[in-house]
Amino acid sequence: MPNSMYVASVPPIIRSLTNLRAILEKAAAHAEAKKIDPSVLVNARLYPDMFPLSRQVQIATDVAKGAVLRLAGVEPPKYEDNESTFPELVARLDKTIALLEACKPEQIDGSEDKTIALPMHDKTVTFTGLSYLHDFVLPNVYFHVTTVYAILRHNGVEIGKHDFLGNIY
Repeated sequence: MPNSMYVASVPPIIRSLTNLRAILEKAAAHAEAKKIDPSVLVNARLYPDMFPLSRQVQIATDVAKGAVLRLAGVEPPKYEDNESTFPELVARLDKTIALLEACKPEQIDGSEDKTIALPMHDKTVTFTGLSYLHDFVLPNVYFHVTTVYAILRHNGVEIGKHDFLGNIY
């Protein structure tokens, strides 16, 4: 029996974004408890040439919604990328999760060989649906969620591996 593209994409992406939402809520509570201006964390970076936390969340959600909707044959909506607070970033995650939850397995299953043309910078990269999911989408979602986690942990937010993985046991 072939793997389900829906099962391989939607549930793990929703899980990652849901866990990211909980991490951002912990970060907001941390900032309040420690009397830290939340914008310090929202704009924090791991290194000067890396994107700040806010952009990491924006990219994670863009990749997630773009992936699921492209695999479903639907043009993904564009977001304004103007979130600058924890509540705005959480709202963006909620909006993205709702989009993903609205997708049905029959929209995505069977998209393994579908051609996905993805504009990137000055060129367009072409994938099959399966390689798009496994080689581009999942690694990107996990990279950007991990980077948010690392930024917050580096800045003293008390989160751990359990927060990243979520409730698995």
